[in-house]
Amino acid sequence: MANLVEGYDSLLLDLDGVVYLGSKAVDHAVESINLAQRQGVKIGYVTNNASRRPEAIAQQLQGFGLSALPNDVVGSARAAVKMLATRIPAGSKVLVVGGEGLIFEVREAGFTVVDSASELPVAVIQGFSPEVGWRQLAEASYAIQRGAIWIATNQDWTIPREDGIAPGNGTLVSAVHTAVGILPDFAGKPFRPIFESAIEQLGVKKPLMIGDRIDTDIKGGVGFGIDTACVMTGIATRKELLAAKPDERPTYILGDLKELFQDYPKPKITRSGVKFGREEVQLIGTKVLLVSGDPRSLNALRAACQVIWNSPIPIYGLDVEAALYE
Repeated sequence: MANLVEGYDSLLLDLDGVVYLGSKAVDHAVESINLAQRQGVKIGYVTNNASRRPEAIAQQLQGFGLSALPNDVVGSARAAVKMLATRIPAGSKVLVVGGEGLIFEVREAGFTVVDSASELPVAVIQGFSPEVGWRQLAEASYAIQRGAIWIATNQDWTIPREDGIAPGNGTLVSAVHTAVGILPDFAGKPFRPIFESAIEQLGVKKPLMIGDRIDTDIKGGVGFGIDTACVMTGIATRKELLAAKPDERPTYILGDLKELFQDYPKPKITRSGVKFGREEVQLIGTKVLLVSGDPRSLNALRAACQVIWNSPIPIYGLDVEAALYE
């Protein structure tokens, strides 16, 4: 291939940590997405954040210089509401814990939105919003204890912001779980409903899922059976990638989105390890060691991942050179 992106008809892009960090665009993201679009690649924005409507997200993306439309946004809110529609009658009362985006989708589906357990909702649907507080979590807990079914948009424990890492919807779901003793069904990444929504909504056949979290973006793509790329501009760390479980291992590891338009290096299997470009990592006994190249380079990380992932010894039994993950 002339470049990596040419092998796919579409890119499914996570938002936080891939396209932007809070109010700032990630370096090289906007120009790379626009270039892919000019080359005829379909762009979809697949987000677990259910706090805003697709129109608001598309407007934000347009502000960064992207030609995004509301139908390009595939959100966990809509996927969760589709799940809800298969379980309760139309017009049912639903207690919504979340933001405007989730409330809009619930109403659009014909359900009656309530905010108190005293109104006897038959279901609780929960998504992230910065405004969610104790009262909303308490009302959700009361309703679930009275028999309401519980669906959550996503289980992201954290969310990357321009000032750092903040608690995500998974943290808020955990608070309700502590009170009620059960877990909800999830719609967002890494679960199938949001990927099924993406394929249907975008009309694509061979997508590449690009994300910054191995526990949601990458695990979800692997489980759905599509190729994945982990981009090192958000949550994922080198140490996390080295320790990734088989269902969390990306097809590609990228520094940023401009690398979509470069040849992705092919691993060369050596006598005791793996070589990517000039960087070679070997497994010597139980030691994972860099024997050539720069340990801070992306190729060193790629080589170390392949050595560890191919090893019959689990990572907790290996002594990994610290320079490879620091």
